[in-house]
Amino acid sequence: MKMMKTLSLVLFVSALPAIAQTAAEPHHEIHQALRDLRGRLLVAMNKNDIDGILRELHPNVIVTWQNAEVSRGPQGVRAYLERMTKSPNHVVLGYHADLNVDELTTLYGENTGVAYGSSVEQFDLRGGQKFTLRGRWSATLVNENGRWLIASVHASSNLFDNPLLDSTKKAMYIAVPVAALIALLIGLFLGRRTARTA
Repeated sequence: MKMMKTLSLVLFVSALPAIAQTAAEPHHEIHQALRDLRGRLLVAMNKNDIDGILRELHPNVIVTWQNAEVSRGPQGVRAYLERMTKSPNHVVLGYHADLNVDELTTLYGENTGVAYGSSVEQFDLRGGQKFTLRGRWSATLVNENGRWLIASVHASSNLFDNPLLDSTKKAMYIAVPVAALIALLIGLFLGRRTARTA
C-alpha cells in the first residue's frame, strides 16, 4: 500500500509541469494542435515533400513567396514548388528551413488564428551558390471539421540586407574595375592607332 502511495505521488509530481503549462496557457489544446501543424509542415518542407506540404493547406490557400510571386490553391502551390525544385530548369537544388513563432497565435474565436515569426532558410542553388536567408512570415490559420489548415502565408526578407544583394554588390565591386580597365585599354589602343594614322 505504501508503495502504491509513493508511486502515485511520483507520477503526480512528474505531471505537474504539464498541468501547470496547461493551466497557464489559455486554449492549450488549440495551440498544441497549431504546434503539431508547424512540426508536420517543417518536416515536409525539409524533405521537399510537396504532397506533405499540400496536406496542411486550405483549399483556398494564398501564398505570397519571398520573390513576390503569388500562388493560389494547393495546385498553384504545387506548380510553384515543382517549378522551383523539380522541373528540368529548376533553380533550387537543396533547401532547409526553420520557422520560429514570435508568440502564441492570436485567436479570433476557436476556428481562426493569425501567427507570425521569423525564418532561417538555407538554399543550395543550381548555379553553385549557397546562402542563408533570414526572413519574416505571417500566416492565417483556420479550423475546418476539427482540423487546422493554413489559409494564407506571406513571406518576406530584408530588401536592403540579404545574401543575394550582397553577392550582387560583390559582383559590382569586381565588374566596375574590370570594365574601367577594359575601357582604359581600348582608349590606349585607339589613341595609338589614331597617332599612327595622323
